[in-house]
Amino acid sequence: MIEIQEEQLDIFAEKEFGILYLYTPFCGTCQLAKKMLTVVEELLPGLTIHTANLNFLPKQAIKWGIESVPCMLIFENGEVAQKIYAFHSVEHIYQIMKEYAA
Repeated sequence: MIEIQEEQLDIFAEKEFGILYLYTPFCGTCQLAKKMLTVVEELLPGLTIHTANLNFLPKQAIKWGIESVPCMLIFENGEVAQKIYAFHSVEHIYQIMKEYAA
């Protein structure tokens, strides 16, 4: 996973496709979801997941309508195409993400 900063988000969001995992550092569920995503990223080597600390992104949180963390955003053509809040299991996330692996 690649950590990105606020100034990189506008460029990131304009890409044709991208995955962004939003978290907060003291969120236990976020830490668990990050571990699941690390496993999925290993299983799908063509997949790149970017991460960002939502505490530093209040404007983007409002713009994207983020309701809670952890949250994974899938961007297509510069728009949020999908928001994922429920990280049930590695298998669940794998099934969602395998269609996006190159």
